[in-house]
Amino acid sequence: DCMGANFLKVVGQIKTRLGANPVPLQLAIGAEEGFTGVIDLVKMKAINWNEADAGVTFEYEDIPAEMQDLADEWHQNLIESAAEASEELMEKYLGGEELSEQEIKSALRQRVLNNEIILVTCGSAFKNKGVQAMLDAVVDYLPSPVDVPAINGILDDGKDTPAERHASDDEPFSALAFKIATDPFVGNLTFFRVYSGVVNSGDTILNSVKAARER
Repeated sequence: DCMGANFLKVVGQIKTRLGANPVPLQLAIGAEEGFTGVIDLVKMKAINWNEADAGVTFEYEDIPAEMQDLADEWHQNLIESAAEASEELMEKYLGGEELSEQEIKSALRQRVLNNEIILVTCGSAFKNKGVQAMLDAVVDYLPSPVDVPAINGILDDGKDTPAERHASDDEPFSALAFKIATDPFVGNLTFFRVYSGVVNSGDTILNSVKAARER
């Protein structure tokens, strides 16, 4: 919705300036103040958000006729990118068979995990359009904690023994505190990212910076 916004131009800049391999999941319907929705290139449907409830609800509709050719072109680009995930899918694609929606999503996710492609969505936070679709894409395509390799470190045993932590509730608790805030009613608040294990209210944990245990 910003002045001068051009979705496909930004996609091109991701490739030319960053040297990445962008694969759009959507196309914008309209631009700047005329932005009204997106085209889902996987489902090949237009998504329009309800102005009456500030974009909380949305509907799938047919792709506007004037954008059908462009949507077909970028849908083909999406399918080719998915087919490159495996020889099996490539043979299916070259044989003229259609890839199912689940095959497309699984293949794109695998290529994201392999750091081969960058999936691109579009929307407007100001108009609350595209937010739900972006969050769905995070769930569908980005790595979950169990997809991330184990974190390597050392034990606080006086011997600097190498150790690793897997993203599992069964592992010992480990986390990184990345922000400290003070609330006038609650007191100090610590925001942290959990790498492994579980922490419960009242637990005592080791603060490796202070070399002391805290509750």
